[in-house]
Amino acid sequence: MYIDTHIHLYLPEFREDVGELILQAGRQGIEKFFLPNIDVAAVGDLHTLCAAYPGVCFPMIGLHPCSVKENYLEALDELHGYLKNGKYYGIGETGIDLFWDATFLEEQKKSLRIQIEWALSFKLPLILHVRAAFEEVMACLGEYSKLPVGIFHCFSGDVSQAERVLKLGSFKLGIGGVVTFKNGGLAETIKQIDLKHLVLETDAPYLAPVPYRGKRNIPSYLPIIARKIAELKNVTLTEVMEQTTANALEVFGIGDFNIK
Repeated sequence: MYIDTHIHLYLPEFREDVGELILQAGRQGIEKFFLPNIDVAAVGDLHTLCAAYPGVCFPMIGLHPCSVKENYLEALDELHGYLKNGKYYGIGETGIDLFWDATFLEEQKKSLRIQIEWALSFKLPLILHVRAAFEEVMACLGEYSKLPVGIFHCFSGDVSQAERVLKLGSFKLGIGGVVTFKNGGLAETIKQIDLKHLVLETDAPYLAPVPYRGKRNIPSYLPIIARKIAELKNVTLTEVMEQTTANALEVFGIGDFNIK
């Protein structure tokens, strides 16, 4: 069984064919999807999808760093209300993104700290979005003597950055379509990182792997990522599938394949 640890199946890009895509993925052994929230407006669609596919789609709750604006505290307060009264499997996605705009850097940091506290308080994994902000995120994490378990989503850093993350002791690296990009640089990192530290993700509809780069990413592309990792690590596809699935179950606190 494959587990997609990060996918946005509730977004409008999937509104017309989400059921068909889930069935198609299931035929390839992709049976569980963990869905990170992005903002208050997305929560309704997130809940609707997960209710329609119990045991397949699992909601997480959080505020994406690119959704952090002037009213971020009000948004976080509303999301916290959902968190207190619902069943979620992770906090996120949160983090810091400075790729396009650094206007709300301080607000992003404060939002991240609040969501770290949620993860610790509710004993849930923390799903981190880190884009052009590795040092800023590491500095925030360094403020805590204890950290939640979690995933550095869409990890694309070098070996040194990977080792720094792993030294924190509680995070896995989420590997998606970037590992297939010819000049992405991630392939060299993966060669030197043990499989026990990796989980698979598509981040669909974004970041489709080669040969679909630039097109809509879909759930059934997950094995393409796994095959690339197997090639880079010189191991079998089965080894990648089994180890990354075990890693995902560990992150989300699940002891077996029957997620309750």
